[in-house]
This record gives sequence, C-alpha cells and structure tokens, in this order.
Amino acid sequence: MKENAIMNKKIIPAMVLVVLGLVIAIGSQTFLGPCVHEDGSFGACHWAGRALLGVSLLLTAEALLSAILERARFGLCLASALTSALGFLMPGGLIDICKMDTMRCRMVMQPAMRVLFGLALIVSVAGLLKNKGKRGAA
Repeated sequence: MKENAIMNKKIIPAMVLVVLGLVIAIGSQTFLGPCVHEDGSFGACHWAGRALLGVSLLLTAEALLSAILERARFGLCLASALTSALGFLMPGGLIDICKMDTMRCRMVMQPAMRVLFGLALIVSVAGLLKNKGKRGAA
C-alpha cells in the first residue's frame, strides 16, 4: 500500500503538465491568443499562436504518456522540459510577433505563454528529479 502511494506521487508532475498543456492549448487559441487584425489578414503572431497550439499539444501528450508509462517517465520528463523550453522561446523569439507594444500578442500572448511554459519547465524538472532513479532498463 505504501509503495502505491509513492507511485501516485510520482505522477503528480505529469498530471500538472497535462493541465498546463491544456490551458496553453486552449488559451493560445482563445483568451490568451494572438491579435485579430481588422482587415482579416493573418500577421506573424497568428502563426506563433498556431505553433504554440502544436507545442502545447505535444507537451500534453508527453505528460499523459509520462503518467501511464512508468519505465519511460524519466525520458518523457526530459522531453517535456525541452518542449517547454521551445514553447517559452517561440512567441517573439523563434517566431516574430507584431512590432507595436500595444498589440494583443505583445501585451497578452507573449507574457502569458512565457509564464505558462516557464511553469511547465519547472514542473518538468521537478518530475525529472522525482524520477531520476527510474531510468528504464530491459
């Protein structure tokens, strides 16, 4: 019974990452999303938002697998950390966003995504530390 409780604690980082990944995915397309241009055109920030959606869904999938696959948990936490770092760097770093500081992508999307992916990176590292002795061996 005590061993079961320890196992349940080891999936806590994975479950937190699932929630963060879903918040990022939904947020990047709705309330934390990029600018909506009046003429209906897509700016660079639109594509940053779409890329954030893909990265957040990857993070969510890695976290779900980490919760399910005990022997692969360490590697999946490492992958989640790298995915979180990618998401952190994406808006305004790897993919341009609008130039004006008053635009929604600069005022809302970029800071929100950096905070959320920063949290995901911290949680991923916590998962690495919690599972450092669980590297899979056949």
